[in-house]
Amino acid sequence: MKKGIHPEYREVVFHDMTSDFKFITRSTMNSEETVTMEDGKTYPVVKVEVSSASHPFYTGKNIFVDTAGRVEKFNTRYKKK
Repeated sequence: MKKGIHPEYREVVFHDMTSDFKFITRSTMNSEETVTMEDGKTYPVVKVEVSSASHPFYTGKNIFVDTAGRVEKFNTRYKKK
């Protein structure tokens, strides 16, 4: 592999904001925020809206995710005049 062209691959915490679930995995995602987990190590945090802890397919529950604001914003931005 060529040196200096690949992003850093490291352990990152993904924080599901809907269910307040956190899990550690390896990723190339960058984040300014950090969190200290139960193991005492500090990891960068990437906040997500949906994960396996809150997705209806995995939980069997219907959880309403507010996307109406985004849809309305899209429609107003790209509405034909």
